[in-house]
Amino acid sequence: MRRILVVGSSGAGKSTLAREVARRLDLPLIHLDRHYWRPGWVAADAADFRADVAALAARPAWVMDGNYGATLDLRLPRADLLLLCDPPRLRCLARVLRRRWAHRATPRADLPEGCPEQVDLEFLRYVWRYPRHSRPRVLTAAASLAPDLPVVRLRTPTDLRRWLASLPTP
Repeated sequence: MRRILVVGSSGAGKSTLAREVARRLDLPLIHLDRHYWRPGWVAADAADFRADVAALAARPAWVMDGNYGATLDLRLPRADLLLLCDPPRLRCLARVLRRRWAHRATPRADLPEGCPEQVDLEFLRYVWRYPRHSRPRVLTAAASLAPDLPVVRLRTPTDLRRWLASLPTP
């Protein structure tokens, strides 16, 4: 495993898992949010972002954290493994709210400078709808773009612990 793609709802634990996997496997870590967002939560130009993601995905090794469905066609065929962080939506919502409180004064490492943690109704709707709207799109894209790609679906803390236990420790 040299290229691992980590996807899932906001609050699912993607960034935390990606950091740990990158550490254990000694792989470069890529948080796509750091490449997409500009200060003040301004989105990158779509064509520029696609070019950036294509260059990132072309690297020989990485753990890449982020959804960005419009770039799955660039990332899935290059990945050796897809990790789907898939806890229940209420757990994701609780984590999003807890994260907002925890980072009210200090920035998150997986976000670019000038993008303080924020939560609004649209974001909470995205988290709530992820299981019915976004998750099926990810799984369909994986099946069509990378049919032989192994998919590990992590639904519970026990799933996560068991899967992490299967990795080498540094």
